[in-house]
Amino acid sequence: QVQLVESGGGLVQAGGSLRLSCTASGGTYAMGWWKQVPGKEGEFVAATRWGDSTLYDKDVKGRFTISSDKVRNSVYLQMNSLKPEDTAVYYCAARTAGTFQFTRPGDYDLWGQGTRVTVSS
Repeated sequence: QVQLVESGGGLVQAGGSLRLSCTASGGTYAMGWWKQVPGKEGEFVAATRWGDSTLYDKDVKGRFTISSDKVRNSVYLQMNSLKPEDTAVYYCAARTAGTFQFTRPGDYDLWGQGTRVTVSS
């Protein structure tokens, strides 16, 4: 079974940057990032179908950039101008095959273990 391994979380001051990485152990159709804070539902951040199409949540558009490397089965999330409200556990997610809706969590087949991002004010 395909597995997702994430890295790159950490603690950063407001205005700083972090880069998250996620590598799949096998082929996927599309990959994305979600975030979750305690007591709240997961929120869509960004997703890409290997560069053919990309979608961002409005709160991160212009600050975050999702990129992908199909050869490495990897997706990255460059997060710039970070704000305290970006603090969350970020999860990599993947769809292994077939069309789907980027913003519907149930459409993703695979989820990573999560990486914590903390932005201090």
